Amino acid sequence: MTVLPQDILRATFGERLHRNVRLAPYTSARIGGPADFLIDVRNADELSEVVIKLREINNPFIILGGGSNVLVSDKGVRGIVVLNRAKDVRFNAGDLPFVWCESGAILSSVAHRSAAQGLGGLEWAANVPGTIGGAVYGNAGAFGSDVAHNLIKADILDETGRNWWPLEKLAFGYRTSSLKTGNKQAVVLAAEFNLINLTKELAQLNIEQFSAKRKATQPPGASMGSMFKNPEGDHAGRLIDAAGLKGKRISSAEISLVHGNFFINTGETKAADVKALIELVQKTVKEDSGIDLELEIELIGEW
Repeated sequence: MTVLPQDILRATFGERLHRNVRLAPYTSARIGGPADFLIDVRNADELSEVVIKLREINNPFIILGGGSNVLVSDKGVRGIVVLNRAKDVRFNAGDLPFVWCESGAILSSVAHRSAAQGLGGLEWAANVPGTIGGAVYGNAGAFGSDVAHNLIKADILDETGRNWWPLEKLAFGYRTSSLKTGNKQAVVLAAEFNLINLTKELAQLNIEQFSAKRKATQPPGASMGSMFKNPEGDHAGRLIDAAGLKGKRISSAEISLVHGNFFINTGETKAADVKALIELVQKTVKEDSGIDLELEIELIGEW
């Protein structure tokens, strides 16, 4: 696919279309070059409408939510970036409580808002970065739980239209789903999650305990989140530490001294520096332990 001329895109999207937008401010690592075009959407219906139009004119696009778990290239993104700010959240109380949330809602915020209402089940996610859409796409998880444990169904726009996908169709695995491995054209518009009735005090206590564990084991600062998937039966952070790579830097990209599976932007870091550090880690760990580390993050843009 090729990017259509600006006049055609402007005629289709009007003032919602923004040209040559730097993406670094929209990523958790604060890294990345410009998008040719950016469209800001504010609800699930707008997101659906924009995606359908982009497909009709056969113009390339990506969807960016919270900007975690991605590394945007220094050259940026050709085509259109759809910035997903669809953040409506609605709670359904009762004996079987659940929460419906649009895909641009921040996962950690939904967890905190649930706890404030005395609804539990998502406390594990109270410090997990990223949006609901990204969490469903990659089966985000922490502390032995993940999206697959809580999700009821997801509102998906695929090639047949807008449909509710049940859990089995999403085919969740470790940090993956059928959206990530198969139907990458499908877009998460919203999702529903099971909750449980708790007291506000107990839900908040659970969050505080998870937060304390995360603070003790994961570094602060601008990062993409976990860089590599944990190999079966082992941990990427341990392998990186064993290879003597904690604290290694390329320019201002640094492997955290707190946790080896986190790369920190300590200044004006370039995506190329992070990519070089990724390749160094993969090469060194392979030589040291014989294990191939697989990226958990995704590379976006021109490389």
